[in-house]
Amino acid sequence: MFNPNTFIKNLVQGLQTDAFIALVARVLIAYIFLMSGWMKINAYAATAGYMESKGVPSSLLPLSILVVAGGGLALLFGFQARLAALGLAIFTFICGFIFHGTGTPDDAIHLMKNIAMTGGLLFLMLHGAGKFSVDDMLERLSPALRKIEG
Repeated sequence: MFNPNTFIKNLVQGLQTDAFIALVARVLIAYIFLMSGWMKINAYAATAGYMESKGVPSSLLPLSILVVAGGGLALLFGFQARLAALGLAIFTFICGFIFHGTGTPDDAIHLMKNIAMTGGLLFLMLHGAGKFSVDDMLERLSPALRKIEG
């Protein structure tokens, strides 16, 4: 009997395929955070006003930019990706309810987007950045560095 789950698993199970898919997934997740950081910078006053309208002090906007842009860059390059993914997951989940938890149809779709992104980020935190990442490179260098130090 044909099992689609087994078929897809066998199709993508190769080491290079797995590494490539992990890279693509990381880049796609990073994209929304990098664009969000860029848009916050380009529309700084409007973003600050929106934050204030939701009861969030606009003085937190630089921190928000740092979290989304810095976290996005960390995911893009796969540097401290597990930590970045966890931080972004917490940030995304909380912001979803603060900014989109009003119950309007438009807000509902944005809240669901934030919840889905949180799930993807938690999956990335659990599984790491993959082979094509700074994290993997540092892991492979670590034994060699220990030999040099010792």
